[in-house]
Amino acid sequence: MTLLNEYYVPGLHIEDRSIDVPLDWTGHEPGHGFDGEPIKLFYRVVTTPEHVHDDLPLLIFLQGGPGGAGPRLLSPQSDGWIEEATKHFRVILPDQRGTGRSNRVDTHTMTRIAAAHTGTTDAARAQADYLKLFLADSIVRDFEHLRRTEFGGRKWVTMGQSYGGFLTLTYLSLFPEGINASFTTGGIPHVPADATEVYEHTFPRMARKTQQFYERYPQDAARVAALADTLPTAAEVNEFVATLTDTVLGQLGGTAIEHRLGVIAGMAAHGFPLLPNGDPLTVERLQCLGSDFGMKPSFERVHWILDDAFTSGDGSVSAETEPGDAPLSDLSDEFLAKVMNATSSRPLYWPLQEFIYANGELDEPIRWAAQRVRDRHPEFDTGERPLNFTGEAMFPWMFEQEAALRPFRAAMDVLMEDTHFGVIYDEERLAGNEVPLQAGVYFDDMYVDSGMQLDTLSRIGNSHYWVTNEFEHDGLHGSVVFRHLWQEALDRGDLETLF
Repeated sequence: MTLLNEYYVPGLHIEDRSIDVPLDWTGHEPGHGFDGEPIKLFYRVVTTPEHVHDDLPLLIFLQGGPGGAGPRLLSPQSDGWIEEATKHFRVILPDQRGTGRSNRVDTHTMTRIAAAHTGTTDAARAQADYLKLFLADSIVRDFEHLRRTEFGGRKWVTMGQSYGGFLTLTYLSLFPEGINASFTTGGIPHVPADATEVYEHTFPRMARKTQQFYERYPQDAARVAALADTLPTAAEVNEFVATLTDTVLGQLGGTAIEHRLGVIAGMAAHGFPLLPNGDPLTVERLQCLGSDFGMKPSFERVHWILDDAFTSGDGSVSAETEPGDAPLSDLSDEFLAKVMNATSSRPLYWPLQEFIYANGELDEPIRWAAQRVRDRHPEFDTGERPLNFTGEAMFPWMFEQEAALRPFRAAMDVLMEDTHFGVIYDEERLAGNEVPLQAGVYFDDMYVDSGMQLDTLSRIGNSHYWVTNEFEHDGLHGSVVFRHLWQEALDRGDLETLF
């Protein structure tokens, strides 16, 4: 166990540590030596100052995502569940492979892989195969390897938030012997898994969320319409860039960066609104502000972003404003920066988004499930008014127009036609599960449908659930949810081997 640093933040003692794990777990067993290329698994061990030398039970946090690193804590209260958890546990916060300090995967990684296959047709396939190594089957094997090698094989408790609940079911499917008890919040996937089914539930819910937003802030319907009437669509931007590439940039050659700068200059000269990082602001990108609507206080955050949209006068939208009359030059720098920050994504978050539902051999490829479902919902068209926002869904245009995602595009085209993935759920083993599982299910959860969660839980042995509409998807980060789940498990005797 490599200790990198040891320090205190207010109210917490933290150890930074890392170990080697195999990039590819094929042919390897957690807890044993391995050959082949290693990567780093970084993790933190967190206790309160008074418990630094106490032999507390272990709790490992399975972070949401995909592509989410462990929380960076400021104090016990900065992430609400930590304050309660550190009263009872030594808490382990890993950065899942490819995130944070665990061999982070981003545009540089994709560029390096492509460069290693220059002059061949194998680059996209190599990138796709690499990305497949960062899904749940590998993540859970990393954690089990950590448990067996660095914590003496002691069983631990798991706490899975959002995608961490998906990882929980993978852990219970592959290595239930390593777990004393499991908690999840907003994160029981539907098993059997199907990305299309997920989005068939998600889009109608997003329409309702948008309606609720406009009911709370009716003035924003006009502001959003004024923006959408003026902004280009993703298709219009793609058409222009294709023409620009053929007529101008194709003659320039140069590096990818030079090409990118040329595209930005061309779009700016044409009058397309650009975010501070050079990405075009389209109607579809504006719609992505709704991806936050499953958290609190997301309506307020989006409302205040829209409030800063225009620079003229007092920033109001006149009732007499005709479609397209709001000039793009009237968009404030602050608004553009806020939209960029609110709609930018972690590098692995969108590339892996639909593949977290891929379990083993698929009957058919995923083929942009969210886009296919969106195409069946005309209420999400860019010309509809009031404009509907979209939620946690990725679309092909993102990988054409966003700087942080464009290097992933070739790999995405390959993955969207792939049908071979690692096995992440064992339905028979879950049905016979003996590990106590306590799930917090948010009735109005925008991201993980509560009905689908309850259906899955009805077929998992020794599972229990608490359904509440008091919280949104991020309820764990307050002070109530973990304490409630902990108390229910304690009162039921699920933690009797520990306390």
